[in-house]
Amino acid sequence: MNKTVLITGATSGIGRSCALRFARDGHRIIITGRRKDRLESIASNIIQKFNSKVYTLAFDVTILSEVVNAIQTLPEEFRKIDILVNNAGLALGLNAIHEGEPEQWETMIDTNIKGLLFVTHAVVPFMIENGHGHIINIGSIAGREAYSSGNVYCATKAAVDSLTKAMRIDLVTKNIKVSQVAPGAVETEFSKVRFAGDETAASAVYQGFDPLTPDDVAEVVHYVTTLPPHVNINDLLIMPMAQASAAIINRKPKST
Repeated sequence: MNKTVLITGATSGIGRSCALRFARDGHRIIITGRRKDRLESIASNIIQKFNSKVYTLAFDVTILSEVVNAIQTLPEEFRKIDILVNNAGLALGLNAIHEGEPEQWETMIDTNIKGLLFVTHAVVPFMIENGHGHIINIGSIAGREAYSSGNVYCATKAAVDSLTKAMRIDLVTKNIKVSQVAPGAVETEFSKVRFAGDETAASAVYQGFDPLTPDDVAEVVHYVTTLPPHVNINDLLIMPMAQASAAIINRKPKST
């Protein structure tokens, strides 16, 4: 059965891969993000490749009025949202707490926590009206284990973990599943954003081992939504084989 899937942060990385994975099965896709040109490029790619129906919404998840206005403009065909993938998120900086940048803290808190809340709050009424739904929050190993200089980012992902549990409790009587997929190291734009575009620093994060790819995570997200109605994956942690914990990675020495 074709479903309608709304994915936040779909302009790159895990969000983009999720959009392509669900489109491959013929589902209707709503992709959101701030970069309208990228959204339209991805939508065009999906239509050409899979002939799936796609709707784009360009807005900032950190601004409540933009979230509400965007969701309310959905055409009737896309208002029956079956699956929400709360993927939008980012890390900024890698500083000890006393050396951190408060503006970066605010951006992470606004995006990773408030953005997730704003979008969920706007979408859940549609799910309640439809009589069912599935919310998948993209967490992180950072939400389970703090690591050196990860402080505020780790705290925001710990909040995602707690919110996922709380949402499940609040929505269990509404026939809405709530799941968390929490990846370890995934090679995306994540580190490039964290290091303010410093590609050398960003690439060093993934050197010496095989990190997860966005497609790996998207495959897991998709799987979580394919189970029978009475089955829910509450929480799923996915790591590269070389990563034992948030901070322990088996890196191969550089060849000389």
